[in-house]
Amino acid sequence: MGQVRKVPMRTCIGCRQSKNKKELIRVVRDKEGNVFVDPTGRMNGRGAYICADVHCLEKAVKSRGLEKTLKISKISEELVETLKKQLGDIDE
Repeated sequence: MGQVRKVPMRTCIGCRQSKNKKELIRVVRDKEGNVFVDPTGRMNGRGAYICADVHCLEKAVKSRGLEKTLKISKISEELVETLKKQLGDIDE
């Protein structure tokens, strides 16, 4: 008989719901301070998880949850627009 594997759970920083890691999208800050979407979920750097929904991203930006989790001082508007576009591409 095989072992039952534990399903990794992560919390969305927008809606604060705990979900399966594979259902969420990882946003990463690397050592140089660049922030981007990690489609593989395995890149090096500090990560934050968001549902594949633009509304969760907007909540995370409004509450500054994305900045707190990634430990950065300010998120630029162009970065938010880029993340919205990338989340939209993943959602389709």
